[in-house]
Amino acid sequence: MSVQAGEESFDQLVLRRSHELPVVVDFWADWCGPCKALSPALEAAAASRQGKVELVKVDVDANQQLAALFRVQGIPAVKAFRDGKVVDEFTGALPPPRVEAFFDGLVPSRADELAAAGDELSLREASELEPRRADIAVALGKARLARGAEDEALEAVADHGGDFAAAGIAARVRLIRAGLGGEAFAALDRGERDTALEDLLGALAELPRNGDVAGAGLEGGDGPDGGLEVEEARDLLRRAIVGILDESDPADPISRRYRRKLAAAL
Repeated sequence: MSVQAGEESFDQLVLRRSHELPVVVDFWADWCGPCKALSPALEAAAASRQGKVELVKVDVDANQQLAALFRVQGIPAVKAFRDGKVVDEFTGALPPPRVEAFFDGLVPSRADELAAAGDELSLREASELEPRRADIAVALGKARLARGAEDEALEAVADHGGDFAAAGIAARVRLIRAGLGGEAFAALDRGERDTALEDLLGALAELPRNGDVAGAGLEGGDGPDGGLEVEEARDLLRRAIVGILDESDPADPISRRYRRKLAAAL
């Protein structure tokens, strides 16, 4: 349910309140047909979020100074406030699906809340709610790897081959099954990213130009999926390294250094 705000109450109902939760302000007028058409979608979107966002309506005819202050050029004008500032806005009577998308950008979805919980059961439910979310699939894959469920980890990322982190998890499983990179991935699980990257880059540098990994006398070849061809092992190591780096800040100098090392190794 929406509340009405005017020039005297706007600070309390919108600016101050937006430090506690997002506030969506609908600048409207009684004579405005599109405003009346949009209003049910706004009310429904706010109500469905069960108190996680508030809807405030401002009559521009009665509050012309507010309309001028927030540069309302046409109505309906909808502006979202967070921490006392406008963080998103639109003008015109959008269809309900786009209104819902607008609110989704302000309030965490159920999938976001489940993903933030971080446990495997929550991540599985989040993945079922939003199966196209590669970030959730990757988190679920990691949770399954943590308990040694390699097949289930592969299943989690199977539909996200275009995502570097997801492809990295799939590569990790294949490398471990071939007996490669076990110590590196154990270091990664301990939070020792740099050690893991150094070990994987070292394994990449030691690969011969052709043949198979087992025949080269390297670690590997004794796992259940042993006997990798060198080019296949090289590609899997590359994918695993890129997957790790994909979750790092691109501007991080250390990450940039490892990207240069990977390019040189290839």
